[in-house]
Amino acid sequence: MFKNLMVYRVGAEWQADVEKIEEALAAGRFVECGATQAQSIGWVPPRGVEHGVLVEAIDGHLLLKLMVEQRVLPSSVVKRRVEEMAAAEEAQNGRKPGKKALKEMKEFATQELLPMAFTKQGSIRVWIAPQQRLLMIDASSPARAEEVVSLLIKSLDGLSLHLIQTAESPAVCMAAWLMDGQPPHEFTIDRDCELKSGDEMKSVVRYARHALDIEEVRMHLQSGKAPTKLALSWRDRVSFMLTDTLQIKKISFLDLVFEGKDKPAKDEAFDADMSLSTLELGELIPALIEGLGGEHDFFGSAPASTETSKPTLVKETALEGAAPWD
Repeated sequence: MFKNLMVYRVGAEWQADVEKIEEALAAGRFVECGATQAQSIGWVPPRGVEHGVLVEAIDGHLLLKLMVEQRVLPSSVVKRRVEEMAAAEEAQNGRKPGKKALKEMKEFATQELLPMAFTKQGSIRVWIAPQQRLLMIDASSPARAEEVVSLLIKSLDGLSLHLIQTAESPAVCMAAWLMDGQPPHEFTIDRDCELKSGDEMKSVVRYARHALDIEEVRMHLQSGKAPTKLALSWRDRVSFMLTDTLQIKKISFLDLVFEGKDKPAKDEAFDADMSLSTLELGELIPALIEGLGGEHDFFGSAPASTETSKPTLVKETALEGAAPWD
């Protein structure tokens, strides 16, 4: 169900009331792009059932789904139309249009062409674990996740979030694991890695499906390259890619997770997938944070251990308060 996760700490003052969340999100239900609308963003039923609920609650976990629709208008098409308009202007007036006129032509051409543009849709899942006071966003980039965070904070009264920050830098920890071959307990180093130098050359070395417990990797680390991505497995149940910005990417559930489980019926597949995902990842994420030294006490109240975490958080978005190792 989840492919990429960015993990946020939820403020202690906010309570995950399903009815209140449903009511708040209903005001921002997704509506398809209008004829001259470049983008539309809104909430849709996570289960994919038309007119279904916007908040799915299963096993104490909540799932939301944000839909993003964009009109695809290639810049080359707009440019060609502007050139046509500029040529017509020059033929009529005997002079080329200036910068201001060209800018106005570009705006006009965009509005003129938008109704004819195709649309593409993409969705972003949001998983809330109230008991752990964690919120996870299934986004492939920090920029997209920050957009979702901003929208959630505007929509849900009293919600405060900050990006989880660990006491130790992920890059430093990954380098140590590669050097001594000793990842945290129950984690295993897999066969993919990216190393990048910090100098002006920005040299990059990538290993794909390759043994990493070799002298060559250690030499790259000793020469100053730092890991930016490292493939790991947890308990032989979940594989993923950890980045130096604490993103969890390329999540995949391994065969051991499905042993002894019957394939669910079609109408039960959603609940089964969500139960499995939240159960496994709900244990993996705290273990990973502990493996990175625990949660960083950036605001003077965040705990060192994720198991007893009850920080008092500020009410800013993830755009505020970068970790000291960023």
